[in-house]
Amino acid sequence: MRSLTKDMPGREHLLDWHRRYSPLVIHEVNTHLHTPYSFSAFRNMEQLFDMAVDEHIRVLGVNDFYTTGGFASFNQHASDRKVFPLFNIEFMALLRQEQEQGIRINDPNNPGRVYFCGKGLDFPVLEEGNAAQSIRALADASHVQVKKMCLKADRLLKEVDQDLAVDFEYILKKYSMGLVRERHLARAIRLQVFEKYPSDDKRKAVFKSLFGGREARSSLNDHAQLENEIRSTLLKSGGAAFVREDPTTFLELDAVLTIISDAGGIPCYPVLLDDPAGKMTDYEADWDALHFRLMQRNISCVELIPVRNDFNMIKCFVQFFEEKGFVITFGTEHNTPSVSPLRLSARGGEPLDYALRKTAYEGACVIAAHQYLRSRGEKGYISNNGNDKASYVELGAAVIDQFLHHQTERTD
Repeated sequence: MRSLTKDMPGREHLLDWHRRYSPLVIHEVNTHLHTPYSFSAFRNMEQLFDMAVDEHIRVLGVNDFYTTGGFASFNQHASDRKVFPLFNIEFMALLRQEQEQGIRINDPNNPGRVYFCGKGLDFPVLEEGNAAQSIRALADASHVQVKKMCLKADRLLKEVDQDLAVDFEYILKKYSMGLVRERHLARAIRLQVFEKYPSDDKRKAVFKSLFGGREARSSLNDHAQLENEIRSTLLKSGGAAFVREDPTTFLELDAVLTIISDAGGIPCYPVLLDDPAGKMTDYEADWDALHFRLMQRNISCVELIPVRNDFNMIKCFVQFFEEKGFVITFGTEHNTPSVSPLRLSARGGEPLDYALRKTAYEGACVIAAHQYLRSRGEKGYISNNGNDKASYVELGAAVIDQFLHHQTERTD
């Protein structure tokens, strides 16, 4: 395994080359994608990169939960397909004071719970470092809950038919790439029913029994939607196979920030922003207060999943945080069974305008510059405290274009 930026020219030579020869292009990017190494809409890395090439995406960011296991494969596919790779990770953490006060952060259903990302982690990963050990411990802790869910789901299935079964170890080997999440369990349940019963009538009857006498609302032909329904009905709060997470397994946000720092990454807060009714969480509704809270922890990077937000809301939010000097990144997640386009858009498929696409590209450039500098033993971009964001954008654009130019030359 080798960083694709390590053998690039030095900074001044790279910038000189870029200023002389590289056109000013705003490449299409997507900096937040889950892969099969956590749970993903994609069957494999090939499908992900096939879609990226078809949609002319030139920069992609892997962003799996609790694992860097997909980094090597992601890097190899990126090299082969001429798509610049960004190495990111996602965690779930707690702000216990906000939890006690009932304040929702970026999880609309669980006060105090916070999703948080690290951007531009070191690659290759130092497997025996503190960060890698901490990440493996978090993955192991998350498996404790999923194992208990598997046991409850297995008993539930056997009440319907003794031949139906789900087993954690089987799911781990058959359906996952090292990390089992509840979506894997929902998929295993669907496949068990489908493999045992070929007729739709019998399948409907089984799901009706599993759902406590209520017929499935999803079409049996829509596998992604049916798996979502299995998850929401059986595995979420109130479901017959639900197991509450042990709050002691959630790290405080400051501990997660330490892991990200140890892994060489940029701390990044993923913003939930507005729901279809235009409402925001308690933590995010006041942007001045949100900015203050983030800066208290030296966080100056935020990420949007624009497809879940109103276009005009995105514009206002981006303008506010750009004026504060923040790095802003954009992604699509793709952490459900449904396959949708990689190209960024606002809610309802509304295309992003040039200014938002430029913001998305500049955010990706900062991460690319950070990875380039880290691969050369330098500190990289940590926050806007003392860093000139514009210089990182220029350097990152040079890094990306050097990669794309070099990869094209290799295949000519």
